[in-house]
Amino acid sequence: MQSGSGGEERPPEISLEEIEDAVIDGDSPISSGTAMAALRHRTFRIVYFGAFASNIGTWMQNVVLGAYAYNITHSSTFVGVIIFAQLGPALLLAAVGGLIADKVNRKKFLILLSIEQLVFSLGVAWVVWTPSPSRVLLVVMVFLVGAGSAMYGPAYAAVLPGLVGREDLPGAISLNSAQMNASRVIGPVIGSVAYHFVGPAWVFAGNAVTYLFVIGALLVVTLPAVGQMSQHASRWRELTAGITTARADRVVGRCLVTVFLFSLLALAFLGQMPVVAAHNLGINPRSTHYGILYASFGIGALLGAISIGTVFTRTSKPMIVRTCLLGYSLTLAGFALLRQALPAYFMVALVGAFYFAFITALNTTMQARLEDAVRGRVMALWIMGFGGTVALGNLLAGPVVSSVGITSVLLFGAGVALALVWYADVRAPATQVGSLELGLAQ
Repeated sequence: MQSGSGGEERPPEISLEEIEDAVIDGDSPISSGTAMAALRHRTFRIVYFGAFASNIGTWMQNVVLGAYAYNITHSSTFVGVIIFAQLGPALLLAAVGGLIADKVNRKKFLILLSIEQLVFSLGVAWVVWTPSPSRVLLVVMVFLVGAGSAMYGPAYAAVLPGLVGREDLPGAISLNSAQMNASRVIGPVIGSVAYHFVGPAWVFAGNAVTYLFVIGALLVVTLPAVGQMSQHASRWRELTAGITTARADRVVGRCLVTVFLFSLLALAFLGQMPVVAAHNLGINPRSTHYGILYASFGIGALLGAISIGTVFTRTSKPMIVRTCLLGYSLTLAGFALLRQALPAYFMVALVGAFYFAFITALNTTMQARLEDAVRGRVMALWIMGFGGTVALGNLLAGPVVSSVGITSVLLFGAGVALALVWYADVRAPATQVGSLELGLAQ
């Protein structure tokens, strides 16, 4: 307490941010590590809601882009090329983005990548504006948007822990997964309605506008500084720091191998959902019932992701990983064997819930072990596994589905998930590995 000139004590000055947090939090204590605890951090709130708005625009574009590609070509092959142009860049450019994110000012880097995606989203809108658009130019524009997204992902993921601290990291990751899935539900609804009434060009232009939300959010906040790598580390060591970290730390390595194998071999149903609907459930992929099927998966995924930062805040994340892999295996097998639409809505929601609870818990476990100096490059490997290999897996699954049928492919994916229950032991070893930058400066 401070004393005034008359000897009276004056209360200390309270910052505007403290007042804001007090109003939001109220008088009730909030446990650390929860979603609400993460939202107490003002910078995180601003960046989080900016990213949420932008992701809604991204999913508006994603759902319309596939439909538009099919409408102008009536070719499933061209649709596959467009989807691969969207997600394929993550296989190569995520590592580049992770390296840059660990070397430069992350705020400026994220703003630059957001502007790049804004510009080329407008480019997509410009291409489709004409009655006879160039297919090659459309693929190029989509690829350039995907390239920016591939580099943005690891940089954004590397920023999250610094916004909330390790104590509240589980809640932040849970919320981030939740907003990804909420935007996956909201974006397609808006995009589909807009596509019908105003056409695809305006949908793609609308997506470009949503990047202004995340740009504005980044402009008004201060992000934590990036830790520095050893000056003696070679450029090759710096580029491969994520792999070196994964080799040095058993938990990080198993998390990355698990997400790569799972995304490559156990997620074929994501790209092949129209085939599942038509062949197994008697649902027309152009009907409202198909929209309900996909939305059911999205709602389940949303609930699964948010549960990690709410209901299961204090539950062991390594235990959740293995439990949810088992649940995913059983529910995916059930979904593959169903032949009626109504129970399939509920079963696919359970598949989504187990899927994203598993992914969120796995990501939380891995990020808790990372040093900030290499976080971007390790998260680049995560983005490659979580996003890039999904595109590759679905590309490979197409011919297999034609040969053996969609049910066999889904049952194979369920078997892979069941095998990963044994492998995905991501508990911290009794003897800690030490610094996660082991060997980088040698």
